[in-house]
Amino acid sequence: MPIEWSDLLIFTAAALTLNLTPGNDMMFVLGQSMKGGTRVGIAASLGIATGLLVHLALVAAGVAVVLAEHPVIFDAIRYAGAAYLIWIAFKILRQPAAGLDPSTKQRNSFAAWRDGVLVNVFNPKIVIFMFALLPPFIRPENGMPLLQLFVLGMVFNVGGTLINFAVAVFSGRLTKLLSGNPRVACWFARGSAALFFILAARIAFERK
Repeated sequence: MPIEWSDLLIFTAAALTLNLTPGNDMMFVLGQSMKGGTRVGIAASLGIATGLLVHLALVAAGVAVVLAEHPVIFDAIRYAGAAYLIWIAFKILRQPAAGLDPSTKQRNSFAAWRDGVLVNVFNPKIVIFMFALLPPFIRPENGMPLLQLFVLGMVFNVGGTLINFAVAVFSGRLTKLLSGNPRVACWFARGSAALFFILAARIAFERK
């Protein structure tokens, strides 16, 4: 195996610690779960995982260096991501908080997956973060550096996805339990929209 077991264990512990720290991805899953329940939250988690695969490919291609050295491109991407989150928030506020039929739930799950992909891809901090996190654990002398990068990236991705699943299940069940009352359901929708507004502000105004 090109990655030494000691390095893999240390990286896994560090990755899980980072994954457990509340961040933008967790906030996004929480907001989606509050809006549509567990199934939608899990779909959002899978969307984020798909977006992380894109970032992993960008790290392998060296795009992270370009983003770090060209702040104009970096800012344009993150502002686009923030604008998309604001659009999602307004869309939630315009939707009725009534129960959904199965076909609508299926469409919402796909939309949550799609939004997870786009929101993650349009957050350039992630690709730079992965560029900073992964290379120190890669040992070129062991051979197959791209395989090492892929394995470490998948460890980080799978750990984060499992934690996001847990957030989706917990918040989705809580939402289902409390949203039987239309007024409560309305407040859940507003809370979900507020989370997306906050997330958009974090992405837009965070320092690189």
